[in-house]
Amino acid sequence: MKFLADMGISPGAVQHLRQQGYDAVHLIEQNLGRLPDDAILEKARLEARIVFTHDLDFADLMAASRAELPSVVIFRLSNMTAGNVNRYLDLLVQNHAESVERGAIVSVTEKRIRIRTLPINR
Repeated sequence: MKFLADMGISPGAVQHLRQQGYDAVHLIEQNLGRLPDDAILEKARLEARIVFTHDLDFADLMAASRAELPSVVIFRLSNMTAGNVNRYLDLLVQNHAESVERGAIVSVTEKRIRIRTLPINR
């Protein structure tokens, strides 16, 4: 799996994924900190990456586009430190990799991981 971290995600989470052997990049590393959300989604789609973010706008954009990819993982944690995000990333990869690779919007909270398969049909 390949990952693209949005600006609200700690670069430490990217390092954590790399240490596990995943191809992970952070927008800040590529000097793309001001890239608009739709361009981030297009970049992820072209590079076959999973976006992880805390920005709810990504779910709205994916639903409106009816696209099947990229997957978007939205962290809605009260503690967004790298260590805490890493814990939930590990759970996601261990338990839900297949769904995320096929195309999904994933909402991660302290209580649950909710997965909606793409495309979103209204």
